[in-house]
Amino acid sequence: MSTATAAQPTTPTYAAYARPLWQRLLLTRSAAMVLLLVLAYVYAYNQVQFFDGKLTIYFLLMDMAPILLMALPMTLIIITGEIDLSVASTLGLSAVVTGLLVHDHGWSVPAAAAVALVVGALAGGLNGMLVAYVGLPSLAVTIGTLALYRGVAVGLIGTKAVSGLPQAWRDLANHHVGTTSYPLIVIPIVVLTILFAVLLHFTPFGRGVYEIGLNAETAHFSGIDVRRSKLLLYVLSGVVAAFAGVFYLLRFDSANTDTGTGLELQVIAAVLLGGVSIFGGRGDLVGVLAGVLLIGVLSSALRLQQTGSDVIEIIIGSLLILSVISTQLLERIRALRVRARRTHGSAPAPEVGDESRKVMS
Repeated sequence: MSTATAAQPTTPTYAAYARPLWQRLLLTRSAAMVLLLVLAYVYAYNQVQFFDGKLTIYFLLMDMAPILLMALPMTLIIITGEIDLSVASTLGLSAVVTGLLVHDHGWSVPAAAAVALVVGALAGGLNGMLVAYVGLPSLAVTIGTLALYRGVAVGLIGTKAVSGLPQAWRDLANHHVGTTSYPLIVIPIVVLTILFAVLLHFTPFGRGVYEIGLNAETAHFSGIDVRRSKLLLYVLSGVVAAFAGVFYLLRFDSANTDTGTGLELQVIAAVLLGGVSIFGGRGDLVGVLAGVLLIGVLSSALRLQQTGSDVIEIIIGSLLILSVISTQLLERIRALRVRARRTHGSAPAPEVGDESRKVMS
């Protein structure tokens, strides 16, 4: 009597989790960005004259603070496969509203800032309604509201600038953390970073954000309220941009119709440089923060070396293009590896990419 040996069932192994922990933590796009940031900082600190000065890190963080703030919700929006080009106009409008209420109407700074945050929420809500509920393309919508919000600011103050805010609040915006060289704005940046990181990486809402970016229709049928999620993200984007606008106003004691112009492109460039896919479904906040700070370090070091702003923009733009190209190359290599396994008859593991791209329920 012959006996047949039954094949033991195998448990599916997810590709991202089949690797050792150290590989999952270190062999990632975010880790590469952190490494590039460290190398750039060490090089600039040792080779660029005056970069090691106490005020360098202060002004670097002050200059990058609005971009750091707006990059947080922008990361989540782009992961869903959408975009928000109106953040800088929302920043400018909020700065104008705050300045007018304080300077022309005698409001206190906290009260005026609260109104500015409401304005930011309404601006983001309009974007979200048009994108999520009306179904319009986010690129077209936010290009339109970019001009709309900037036009509202022009209607409010014309060609003049608003200034003359209370000195105590201006000093607070430019204050240091204790005796360190870090500006006080670092504290709200850290707090918001933690909140957005928890929201994205440790909540069902964050898992839904990734699912929406991978396939919005599938996410809908799996029980995710796609429209409400997108609306909330745009509202958050508007509120954070408004907060950045209040900071911008207090730092420079000035707001006009050009306040924040061009910042939206820097925000999006930093997010993409940090490894977030423009097609959605991939990315994390660690890489984005490293990307923002890398841009800040490079810009600061190049300015200290008397490099022109046009050359700096060319270098940053080239880095962004290389970043996108490298992302696509890695995607193709991954796809070829999966195809090769299938060709050789082995049962491929369910493909998840990195752990921030797909989420196991």
